[in-house]
Amino acid sequence: MSTTQSERLRGLLEPLVAARDLDLEEIEVTPAGKRRVLRIVVDSDEGVQLDECAELSREVSQALDDADAMGDVAYTLEVTSPGADRPLTEQRHYRRAIGRLIKAQLHEGGELVARITAVDDEGLDLEVPGVKGRKPTARRVAFSEIAKARVEIEFNRKTAPGAAKGAAPAEDDTDDESQEEA
Repeated sequence: MSTTQSERLRGLLEPLVAARDLDLEEIEVTPAGKRRVLRIVVDSDEGVQLDECAELSREVSQALDDADAMGDVAYTLEVTSPGADRPLTEQRHYRRAIGRLIKAQLHEGGELVARITAVDDEGLDLEVPGVKGRKPTARRVAFSEIAKARVEIEFNRKTAPGAAKGAAPAEDDTDDESQEEA
C-alpha cells in the first residue's frame, strides 16, 4: 500500500474508529487474486467485541464507498482486533497486557520471559518466574531497553490475567473478526 493511500485511509478511518473509543492499530491492503483485502485492526483498553467489529465494519464500508477510497478494484474488508501474538510496540500495548506473560528481546542482548505487573511512562515492572522451585523476582525494564516484545500464549493458565486464584477462566487468545465483501 502506498504511503499516500495509507495516509488517506488513516485520515478517513481514524475519526470513525475514535468515535467508538477505539484505537486504529493497523491498516493493511494486500492483493488476493483479482481482489484486494483491506484489513483494519482496532483495539481498546477493554478489548473489542465481535459486535463492535461488525458495526464498525458497516460504517467503514459506507465511508469507503462514499469517498471512493478503494477505487474500482473489488476488495474484501476485514475489521478485527489484534491477535494475541501481535508485537508490543506502544505503551498502551504493554498496559493492556498487564498480568500477561511476555517474551522480550533486549537491545543489550538476551531474552527475557516475564509477567507484566505494572506499566508507567518509562517502562515496565516485571515478575520473572523462578527456576527450579525458586521464588519469582521483580525486575524493572525501561522501554528503551526493549528491542521487541510480544505476549506469550499460555495454554494452561487457569485464571484471567491479574485475577485471584479461583477467578473466572481467562478468555482465549483468538481474534474477534468481522468480514464484509465490497
